[in-house]
Amino acid sequence: MLTRLSIRNIVLIEALDLDFARGLGVLTGETGAGKSILLDALGLVLGDRAETSLVRGGEDKASVTASFEFAALPVSIAAALDDADIAIEPGEPLLIRRQVKADGGSKAFINDQPASVALLRDLAPALVELHGQHDDRGLVNPRGHRLLLDRYAGTDTAGLERAYAAWARAEAQLAEARAEVEQAKADQDLLIAHLAELSALEPVAGEEARRVDRPRHEEPPTRDRREAEAAIVGLVPDQQHQR
Repeated sequence: MLTRLSIRNIVLIEALDLDFARGLGVLTGETGAGKSILLDALGLVLGDRAETSLVRGGEDKASVTASFEFAALPVSIAAALDDADIAIEPGEPLLIRRQVKADGGSKAFINDQPASVALLRDLAPALVELHGQHDDRGLVNPRGHRLLLDRYAGTDTAGLERAYAAWARAEAQLAEARAEVEQAKADQDLLIAHLAELSALEPVAGEEARRVDRPRHEEPPTRDRREAEAAIVGLVPDQQHQR
């Protein structure tokens, strides 16, 4: 559940810390008091678009931090955080912080670890459920149809999520093992080819040393070589005659 909302420099709000207890909490106020600003601030930590107009006039940046506590971290949240390599200790509250710059751009953090806005949007359905006067329009949103069907059928969605996560990990491990086997086969084929080349040479132990120690005998010049040398000599001017 949402236990705390800290707002800094959002529209009209310079600094505000709201603590929520279990049970029903009600915020009231006349039109223009800033009730909608609280929802806008909460929307930032849920992955809504960061509008520069939300930054309070005269400030460089704005920030919102929301704290969520659970008796046990929901499986969907744990899986999403694990995929993003974000670690949270058991029993530790989930802290989501969003910063918005006045000149554009924003940053998101989960328990002081950098996170993407897409991850915040993925976590949002498991963190907050917003209702408004046009909730009936949600019935035409296909994204909610499966959830309604699962609830009606009494499906153990948490168990299915765990089973799917285990299957996905096993599938990834299988693909990695297959890739290693293929690489091993390629290495084996290469070694066999090298062995065949060496075997074709019929090497003998100590052959290299004997080749190095063997005296070198210059072969007598061939007829073609003698004729070529004679022709070259005939082209060279007689040095003594020139003198």
